[in-house]
Amino acid sequence: MEPTSLSGLPSGVGEALEAEGVADLYPPQAEAVEAGLLEGENLVAAVPTASGKTLIAELAMLSAIERGGTALYIVPLRALASEKRAEFERFEEFGVTVGVSTGNYDSDGEWLATRDVIVATSEKVDSLIRNGAPWIDDLSCVVSDEVHLVNDRSRGPTLEVTLAKLRRINEGLQTVALSATVGNAREIADWLDAALVDSDWRPIDLRIGVHANGTIDFDDGSRTEVPVGDPPTDDQTAALVDDALGTVEDGQGGSSLVFVNSRRNAESAAGDLAAVTRRHLEESERAELDALAEEIRSGSETDTGETLADAVESGAAFHHAGLTSAHRELVEDAFRDRLIKCICATPTLAAGVNTPARRVIVRDWRRYDGDFGGMKPLDVLEVHQMCGRAGRPGLDPYGEAVLLANSAERSEELFDRYVWADAEPVRSKLAAEPALRTHVLATVATGFASTRDGLFEFLTNTLYAEQADDDHHLRSVTDGVVEYLVANDFLERDRDGDRDAIAATSIGHTVSRLYLDPMSAAELIDGLRAAGRRDGVTDAEGTGDERADRKYAPSGETDEAAEGFVTYGRVDGDDGREEADSEAADGRAELTPLGLYHLVSRTPDMYELYLKSGDEKRYTQTYHDREDELLGPAPSEYEEVRFEDWLASLKTARLLEDWATEVDEERIAERYQVGPGDVRGKVDTAEWLLRAAETLGREIGLPDEAVAAVRDARKRVEYGVREELLDLAGVREVGRKRARRLYEAGIESRSDLREAEKATVLGALRGRERTAETILENAGREDPSMDDVRPDASAAAAATAGTAGNDGEGGNGQSNLGDFR
Repeated sequence: MEPTSLSGLPSGVGEALEAEGVADLYPPQAEAVEAGLLEGENLVAAVPTASGKTLIAELAMLSAIERGGTALYIVPLRALASEKRAEFERFEEFGVTVGVSTGNYDSDGEWLATRDVIVATSEKVDSLIRNGAPWIDDLSCVVSDEVHLVNDRSRGPTLEVTLAKLRRINEGLQTVALSATVGNAREIADWLDAALVDSDWRPIDLRIGVHANGTIDFDDGSRTEVPVGDPPTDDQTAALVDDALGTVEDGQGGSSLVFVNSRRNAESAAGDLAAVTRRHLEESERAELDALAEEIRSGSETDTGETLADAVESGAAFHHAGLTSAHRELVEDAFRDRLIKCICATPTLAAGVNTPARRVIVRDWRRYDGDFGGMKPLDVLEVHQMCGRAGRPGLDPYGEAVLLANSAERSEELFDRYVWADAEPVRSKLAAEPALRTHVLATVATGFASTRDGLFEFLTNTLYAEQADDDHHLRSVTDGVVEYLVANDFLERDRDGDRDAIAATSIGHTVSRLYLDPMSAAELIDGLRAAGRRDGVTDAEGTGDERADRKYAPSGETDEAAEGFVTYGRVDGDDGREEADSEAADGRAELTPLGLYHLVSRTPDMYELYLKSGDEKRYTQTYHDREDELLGPAPSEYEEVRFEDWLASLKTARLLEDWATEVDEERIAERYQVGPGDVRGKVDTAEWLLRAAETLGREIGLPDEAVAAVRDARKRVEYGVREELLDLAGVREVGRKRARRLYEAGIESRSDLREAEKATVLGALRGRERTAETILENAGREDPSMDDVRPDASAAAAATAGTAGNDGEGGNGQSNLGDFR
């Protein structure tokens, strides 16, 4: 089936696809067209990686646009959003406009109404629905990429409920779901009332095998000798990477993806394999890699960035969530360009990012699972996703995926467990997830249900309802969640005969729009009220005893369903409650940055840091030293689990405080043993939660000065600066380092930037003319030009001296409390 033979697409699209090399549609693509893809029919495409799923999505969206509609493309990860936008923007010559939205959960994204294709994560789409985005009603096509991720415990329920809502809003909505090959694709298709394209066809062959005793045995019966040699090929992984680079018919060498089970292993493996990849570099590649490594170093303040740059110089790299997004993108682009020869990655890289390789090596097929109590084998689906990254259409004649075994017996086990095995069926996690409380509140707040029966009726549109033998468990869990939401004043209930009406309260609507977990909102509200009582605010919402009651997990839950519910206030005996701490009820806390950072770190929406060896003693002392700053009652030190959780939140808060007092990022990463991506992730989450706390503070009548304290703490963590730099750091392109340098040179505010001597500005900014011009323009300077301006040496000296303290970032040479731990 030729692209030019397709009808229902914008004029010229077929010819453009042929110009891209699409002479004929792949069999799964042709089957999708025959199933009514271009006529608006629902479709589930369960096909292997690199088998043309994206073109199926593009054809559906373009045909919808040609019919006058709007298309939505849902991605599982933010990193995929920009990648997909770049792909879709090639259709702009046909009048198709593309927009991306991934952040700001409290906005309605009104500007997206002008776009033909909108790319967003499922969380963002869910938030847009909650905030009443009007263009949602006009959608005619939705594509859900990687729909099998409804199986994911953390993100699956949001995708599942979002698809149910979209189909409820738009009765004639075309739903196209793209999936890896799974064990129950027909069940997913039935849920979405869709035709099914279920295929194992691939454009190039994929051989999967196991390496043991110097030989790869493949599933097609073939065998390849890859002996383990002397250094640097003295282990299985190194030998396989070296073999892929040196035995390729086209003479250009084949790249490798190595999957390991931890960040530390990814970094160490990349360092080890650099000696292998270095031997296969051309001189021109060495020069390009040197430039790439320098770009990585210039954009990093941490050892992680330096370690990555060292590996990249030799043609290797690592990839994990601890890297900054900029560094991940640099690695991915260089790998796709065949400049980087090998990436060592954690399994997250298998979740959709387009990084195919000649050979995939699954080095670690087990990873640590705390719930399991040790090293747990990976799911078949996850390993198959990794293996599917092998083979690049148009670049490789074939793809190979290899698991590693240390004996013939283990090789046989891996063949049975993964090579010959079918992927597990996808199962809904909706009823077993704490996320249900979020979605129940949002379902009521956005008008999808106004009664208990209406709530259950809406939930029948979910995959869970499709898979459940009966709805008793879902009803039981949902009833418990409703009780919890009513107890916390997010919902109100009116029972009148057979009618059981449910409505969101004013604060419930606010919590839903803010995209908060209701338990996070309850934690924030209680903490803010603790400070408010100190300031003399009347507690109109009940006594301390009642607040302790409201913090309770829903009663009657199964252990599985109640996982993640905080049970502060539970004691053995009587009715399972205890009175809130009397001192806290009197409100002895005040709003300080550390107290607020600790408050947001206690919420379920923040992934807190783990306590490591020696941390419990250290942070117990911090707790006693700064107890007056912490908001709300602390658990008893005799309640070990709860108290450890309290201390883990305090450790997370201290990281945020270090960031907000200009401690160098490298020092923070070293002190807390995290990557730069983790630091930025914690900062971004804290900024979002503090923004929500501002709104909630106003909602509950917190005094203006208290709300202002929350706002200042938010801005400080957003910019990573002390209070005196807030105005300067708010100028685009300034940031924490430049703000401190400008301040030490005597430029203390945005207005100073508009009036200061240009030579002083240029001196403080190390003579970087283009940077200085951009900053002055952003500050509103009428003439930002630096033509014929020479940097002031005294300003440069003052800026340098002023940033020498606190590991080069502390400002005025001041020490931070953390420096004396």
